[in-house]
Amino acid sequence: MTHVKLLALKFVFTLGILFIILGLGFDVSFGNVFLISLVVSALGYLGDVTILKKSNNTMATAGDFVLSFAVIYFMTDALTVGDDVFEATLISAVSLAIFEYFFHQSVARSLDQEKKENHEVRSTGQLQTEASEELFPYDEEDKEK
Repeated sequence: MTHVKLLALKFVFTLGILFIILGLGFDVSFGNVFLISLVVSALGYLGDVTILKKSNNTMATAGDFVLSFAVIYFMTDALTVGDDVFEATLISAVSLAIFEYFFHQSVARSLDQEKKENHEVRSTGQLQTEASEELFPYDEEDKEK
């Protein structure tokens, strides 16, 4: 359930940022902004979970910047006829990278919490003790010497 909440949060913020920049600033239709946001969010979240497990926040943010730039550039170029595709893509990718830096902190916290919950030892209430025949690490003969 945590992943669904994080993915939804990422999609809402991505849609908001891209609508302000692409929709209001560069006259891209809402349908196209919605589609771009959906693709960027889905691919980006998969990358976030994968990269954050193996690396740090800076690397994940850099990966998101490259991914966002590529997806936004190619999708905007294919879906619109505007001339300012590079400028719109650069501004959008930088804005999303700033958001992603803070978003990764919440993803890392949820991954850590999930890891702790999966490794938690649960007691059934039945306790056992260990016993051995040797109480001391040396023989009685060694003790006398």
